Amino acid sequence: MRILVSEMHKETLLENIDRIHTTEMGVGRIQRNLGISDEPLGYCIAKLKKEDSVVTKEGKNYYVEVDDCIITINSSSFTIITAHKTS
Repeated sequence: MRILVSEMHKETLLENIDRIHTTEMGVGRIQRNLGISDEPLGYCIAKLKKEDSVVTKEGKNYYVEVDDCIITINSSSFTIITAHKTS
């Protein structure tokens, strides 16, 4: 069975879930951009784990698209750089 590239990228992120993190500045940026008060790291990881999340990779970043947001994760450091609402 052929595995889609998106599924491979998602699997890579899930295999490295313990390495996913963000910076202090990233915390505020993610909360502000998504309009959340939740702890953004846990929020973003929960979004990644959703069955319907789609992961793509462009250049040095992964992009997790799910629900109404896109989460940007650096592919070498696994740092969540930012997140934005799509609507």
